[in-house]
Amino acid sequence: MSASLAPRRAFAGLVALGALIGAAAVPAAADDHHHGHGHGGPRSSVVIGEVENAGRGHDNRALNSEWVEVKNTGRHSVDLHGFTLTDKQGNRYRFHDFRLDGHSSVKVHTGKGRDTRHHLYQDRRHQIWDERDTATLRDNRGNVIDTESWGRRGHHHGD
Repeated sequence: MSASLAPRRAFAGLVALGALIGAAAVPAAADDHHHGHGHGGPRSSVVIGEVENAGRGHDNRALNSEWVEVKNTGRHSVDLHGFTLTDKQGNRYRFHDFRLDGHSSVKVHTGKGRDTRHHLYQDRRHQIWDERDTATLRDNRGNVIDTESWGRRGHHHGD
C-alpha cells in the first residue's frame, strides 16, 4: 500500500503548489490594471487630474472654463458608466456610456456642449466648483475612487 501512497502524496503536493502559485499570480495581475490610493477604498487606475475653477459668470463660456479632469493612468480602457463626480455641496455628474481609453483623460465641463472623447458637459446653468471645494470621484457602486481638494492652502490630492 505504500507504493500507492507515494503518487497520492506527490499529486497532493502538486495541487498545493498550484494553489500557491495561483494565489500569488492574482494580486500581480490585479496590480497590472490598478494602482492604490492608500485610503482603504478600491484600487483604480482612474484618478482626478487637474481642476480649473476659474469660471466666473453664468454665460456658457464662463461655465465651460471650469472643469475637472478625469485621467486613466492605466493602459487598459475603463468603462465609466455609472461613475459620479460630486462637489462638497452634493452637486453630482453621472457618467453615461463613456469608456476612457488607457493613458488618456477627459475634461468634465460645467456648462453645455457636445460630448466628445476628451470633453464631457454637465449641461448646467450655474457654476458649481467654488474657490474652496472638493471633487470626489466614485465608481458605479458608490465607492470613493479619488478626491481633489483646493482652497486657501492650494490643491490637495486626497488618496
